Amino acid sequence: MSAAVSVPANGKTAFITGITGQDGSYLAELLLESGYTVHGLIRRSSTFNTGRIDAIYRDPHEHDARLFLHYGDLSDGSMLARLLAKVAPDEIYHLGAQSHVRVSFDMPEYTADVSGIGTLRILEAIRETEIPTRFYQAGSSEMFGVAPPPQSEKTPFHPRSPYAAAKVFAHWISVNYRESYNLYVVNGILFNHESPRRGETFVTRKITRGLAAILAGKQDKIHLGNLEAKRDWGYAPDYVRAMWMMMQQDEPDDYVVATGETHSVSEFLEQAFSYVGLNWRDYVEIDPRYFRPAEVDVLLGDATKARERLGWEPSVRFEELVRIMVDADLRAFDVKHPCLESAGT
Repeated sequence: MSAAVSVPANGKTAFITGITGQDGSYLAELLLESGYTVHGLIRRSSTFNTGRIDAIYRDPHEHDARLFLHYGDLSDGSMLARLLAKVAPDEIYHLGAQSHVRVSFDMPEYTADVSGIGTLRILEAIRETEIPTRFYQAGSSEMFGVAPPPQSEKTPFHPRSPYAAAKVFAHWISVNYRESYNLYVVNGILFNHESPRRGETFVTRKITRGLAAILAGKQDKIHLGNLEAKRDWGYAPDYVRAMWMMMQQDEPDDYVVATGETHSVSEFLEQAFSYVGLNWRDYVEIDPRYFRPAEVDVLLGDATKARERLGWEPSVRFEELVRIMVDADLRAFDVKHPCLESAGT
């Protein structure tokens, strides 16, 4: 861990909140491969939560180190201002949040503070320090809520959870700072995106990890909530590529990123379990605790603007995404299955 600041010989400096999360880890890899020096914000804890970035982290004392981690928290505005003034990043990717929708109903105040006001704190830090930087705000398809699909940049928001409401605030305060202070601010409205690095409490990873545990003889059932909810699921590395592309445009704007396909949780189950030759109905039980007080039934993104202006296209579709995740969790549980042989892994 180091608070050192390094200026790259060639390339830019980026700052990432939420660097230890799924998106943060993939984004850090992308930026390092592109020649950036990367600084990341992590919360202080008695245990390390850096597993997703351990493969790219190097001792900051090494002369060629380009990844630096800093302790901090989105609830501490003065710390954020000091850190940004010291690092002076060319690009800021704000991915940090309390990002679990169901949990946000149990922790609404914390979610609003971190996921909503946390964005304001960073924007204020940019304004006060006057650093010349570009800012990316991680929006969410959950902001659309019950708005009729397909949802695009022109679709009105109708949030149905404290998490979604906090993200709507973060979106509009970002627009406000862009218009009021002439800051380069981008809102990426990303629909659901998954990978083997997805958190284990999120439904897709809960399914693929639970399936692997069942095959390994370590688990009998998977307990889930609403199986009829439909989501537009993409592959996380594709989506962080879109983030970077947004930040390279001459003018800042807001973009929806999505595959344009929607699938239910039950379809995800069918795809995952049939891939290994099982019937998901034999292994899944419904637990009412996982139902949301207010549900979002269908999310389906229209990414026409991202395709036309950024040239972005998803490289991984639904069936391949499910296979990627199942394969990774089977390997994690050391399960030997014919599907891995056919996949060439």
